[in-house]
Amino acid sequence: MANSGDDFSQFDISKEEKDKLVAEVIRYILFKTHQNSGCAIKREELSQLVTKNYRHRALPAFVINEAKDKLSTIFGYELRELQRSRPSSTTHARLSQQSGTDAKSYVIMSQLPAEVYRKYVEDVNTSHLTGFTFVVISIVHLAGGKIAEENLWHHLKRMGLHETDENHPVLGNVKQVVETLVQQRYLQKDKVTGPEGNALFYELAERALDGPVSERIKQYISQIVKKDIATMDT
Repeated sequence: MANSGDDFSQFDISKEEKDKLVAEVIRYILFKTHQNSGCAIKREELSQLVTKNYRHRALPAFVINEAKDKLSTIFGYELRELQRSRPSSTTHARLSQQSGTDAKSYVIMSQLPAEVYRKYVEDVNTSHLTGFTFVVISIVHLAGGKIAEENLWHHLKRMGLHETDENHPVLGNVKQVVETLVQQRYLQKDKVTGPEGNALFYELAERALDGPVSERIKQYISQIVKKDIATMDT
């Protein structure tokens, strides 16, 4: 973590220059998060903000850490570092759209209690996307954390959501919304090469495996199972 002392003096920059760099990184994180619907921000992007005028190799890490502190204490956000795990099997090949995503990246997550966030922060205009995300993650979770693309769409079609639907009255382009979950790092998309050719799989990614999210999914599924059992008993 960054200290509030004069650690930055090792970089031969003034406090004003350091504060300006930290503010620039924070603005970039908040803007990109809003602009790209919460998609992950690559560490390389943040580093380039710092190194465009300063060449000290350790400076980007220092500035990012201080930005992390201020996002927490001032804005109530945790700057969560993500690192995409590599394919578990040698038969897996990362899709070209994800090339380079093994590098570190970041998302911001609210530190507010869930009930406070829902009451004062959550945007009701995006609640349908939150619900869709939860449904998709639950489907993949029930499949063991990994599901073939065709099987995922089989389940979504049962809910009236089709891969070819570009004008859904609520979600718009349904396929694009699923792809956004990959960019937001709720899902990881892999290509598997087998004897019958290539197949695409969706797997739970870092944000879906996060403790609170995973626990909510388990509680939701448990409630559904209990209701089904109760219905069968009656």
